[in-house]
Amino acid sequence: MPKSPLFERRIHITGSISDDNNIATAEEVNRARNLIKAIVIDLIKAGACFVVPIDAEKMRSDNLPKCFDWLIWDTINDNLHLRPSNATNPMIIAVKHHKNEVQIPEKYVGIWDRLRNSDLVQIENAAHWNMNSKRMEMQAQHGEILLTIGGGEGVLFLANLYHDAGKPVIPINLKLCTPNTGALRIFEFGLSGNNAQRLFRTENGTTPHNWLNRIDMTARKSVENQKQDIMNLLEALVPPTAFVVRLLNPEHSEYNDVQNFFDTVVQPVIETDLGFKLTVVDGNQPFEFAHIDQEIFTKLHRSSIVLADITGLRPNCLLELGYALGRGLPTLVLAKEGINPPFDITTFSGHHWKTNGSATERKNSFIAHYKAVINRPPLVPTEPLIP
Repeated sequence: MPKSPLFERRIHITGSISDDNNIATAEEVNRARNLIKAIVIDLIKAGACFVVPIDAEKMRSDNLPKCFDWLIWDTINDNLHLRPSNATNPMIIAVKHHKNEVQIPEKYVGIWDRLRNSDLVQIENAAHWNMNSKRMEMQAQHGEILLTIGGGEGVLFLANLYHDAGKPVIPINLKLCTPNTGALRIFEFGLSGNNAQRLFRTENGTTPHNWLNRIDMTARKSVENQKQDIMNLLEALVPPTAFVVRLLNPEHSEYNDVQNFFDTVVQPVIETDLGFKLTVVDGNQPFEFAHIDQEIFTKLHRSSIVLADITGLRPNCLLELGYALGRGLPTLVLAKEGINPPFDITTFSGHHWKTNGSATERKNSFIAHYKAVINRPPLVPTEPLIP
């Protein structure tokens, strides 16, 4: 059975429910909780991973939870047996801060203790941040797809973080908040003009605008049908992008070696083994912007990783490499063996690829370098003045 496109993708489900029962009825809240539970179960079956905060569970006056985090933890715990055997860990990135351990609801303490002491969970501790925005930044750093439901300013803040990083934002328009806030605001924004493609990009023909209309949660739509529509959309999303900076002039003496390296090594590893989509701006693909420099830097800005091959030492490649490093994007510096890089990047660990050897040997060497450097910190960490 082929792997799902969601296999090992990190899904972040966020949102909250209004205190006002006239805005979010008990029936709508229960519908939302059943939907989230059904989505999480299908994501587990697909081998997906999760980003889930650890926090208190605040309740409404009707004793229904205002958030979905502990529903997600509980559903994962009950359905671990559905996870594909070949999925790797961590399955869950748990973001917590110094107050969380004492805030965990008593009925979930056993679940948390059991999961946190397993290889399934990687804990990211935001103990030194008093600002909720910094904890959300940490969540967005690890998440790859954002599903929003209800909520308010926090949901909009997270959506902006995901959008700026080029990550999909999927709004679920259940009536859990006032129309001009949270996921409802994002959903209405997406239906205006061409904004849907700013929320997410899809493959296989159906446009983002049509997808939004398809997942519209009308009153007569069953939870099962809604869940299936959302899962179909998630599986149709364009994979995270790997932006390519490389020599593109076929008249250059190094071009054939560079092309062979990308055809034989880079593309099979990045797209087949690692699940990214290579993005190259060479003038042969359909343009989305009026100017090629806007095309290049917008796609570079919102890529998930950057592959910068400086073979040929072209000024434009070095400029784009500098932008990627300044942006703090995970960046692999590549060069044909024997190329002497400029002074500023001589100490920046790069992969010096060979033109000889078998394809398997060259791929293994490239993969080893990828694993060694992909999680290294940015050159200049961004730290706020006051934590």
